[in-house]
Amino acid sequence: MGQPVVVFTDTEDLDPEPGARMLAGAGFDVRIADSRDPDVIATVAANAVALIVGYARVDAPLLGRLPGLRIIATMSAGYDMVDTAEARRRGVWVANLPDAATEDVAVHALASALSLVRRLPQADAVVRSGGWSADFASKGSADLPRRSSELTLGLVGLGRIARQFAAYAAPVFGRIAAYDPHADPERWPAGIERYDDLGALAAASDVLSVHVPLNPATHGLVGEDLLGRLRPGGFLVNVSRGELVDPAALLAALDSGHLTGAALDVFPVEPPPADDPLRGHPRIQLSPHSAYLSDTSRRAYVCKPAENVIGWLRTGRPLTPVVDPTSEGAHS
Repeated sequence: MGQPVVVFTDTEDLDPEPGARMLAGAGFDVRIADSRDPDVIATVAANAVALIVGYARVDAPLLGRLPGLRIIATMSAGYDMVDTAEARRRGVWVANLPDAATEDVAVHALASALSLVRRLPQADAVVRSGGWSADFASKGSADLPRRSSELTLGLVGLGRIARQFAAYAAPVFGRIAAYDPHADPERWPAGIERYDDLGALAAASDVLSVHVPLNPATHGLVGEDLLGRLRPGGFLVNVSRGELVDPAALLAALDSGHLTGAALDVFPVEPPPADDPLRGHPRIQLSPHSAYLSDTSRRAYVCKPAENVIGWLRTGRPLTPVVDPTSEGAHS
C-alpha cells in the first residue's frame, strides 16, 4: 500500500502550505484540488482517506464517489457544508475547528457594532466628500451617533465567540443580554442577562448580534418577525452565516427606518453578485467574510485541520470531532 492520500478541497484566501508540510511529514500524500466543484474533488480525491474542506459542499452524492474516505476536517468552526448524517452512515469522522479564530471574530463583531453605533462609515463619507462635522450632524438626532453606555447588546447564541464578544463589550455597552436554549443555566456567565425567549431578547436590544450555527432550525432565523421586535433605531450584526438572516426582511427593516444599520460579514451567496441589493444599501456595512482572518488565524486554519487528520491517523480519533461514527450519537 502507498501513502494515505489527503486532499485540500478549496482553500480560498488561505495558503495550505504549512498544513501540507505537516501532513507530508506525518506520511501523507498531499493533494490540492483548489475547487468547490464536486467533479474536480471526486477526481483528485478518488483514493483519498481524508478531506480538508473550506466551503465546498460535501454531500451524499460526493461521499458516494469517495468510498475510501474516513475523515473530513473543516477549516472552520461551522460544518454545515458537510452532510453529517451521511458521513456518519458511511463511517466517516467529521472534525471542525472550534477555536482557531475566536478572538478575531469576537473583535470583528465588537468593531462592527461600535462602527455602526458611532456611524463611522457615514463620518468617513462626509470627510471624503469635502464636508465636516456640521455636515455630519445636520441630518437630525435620528442619524447622530449613539452613546454605547446607554445601549443594550443582545446576543443570539452564547458559544465561545459570543462569550468572548461579551467580555470585550462589557466595559462599553450599558447592558448585555443573551438567548441560548442550549447553554447550561448553571454555567451562564455573570454579567449577561439571560432570556428564555428570542423575541423578548430582540425587544430589549439596541444591537442584536447573531452567533449560532447554520442548520434547518436556524435558517432564516432573523426574519421579519424578529427584526420587527428589535428596538426602533436598532442595529444588526452578523458574523456567523449569511443564511441565518432573511435578506428581504433586513432590507425592508432598513428601508422603513426601523433599523438604523446592519453590519454583515457573511452572505447567503458568497461573494454576493453585483446586483445584490445588500451590496449597495447605504445603511449596510460590509466585510468579505473576513471576521476570522488575522496573521495568526491564517496559519491556524490550515494547520489545525491537519492536526485533526494526523491525530486520526495516529490514534484513530481526530482532536476535535463533531461526528464520531463509532459512537451511538451524532456528536462526540
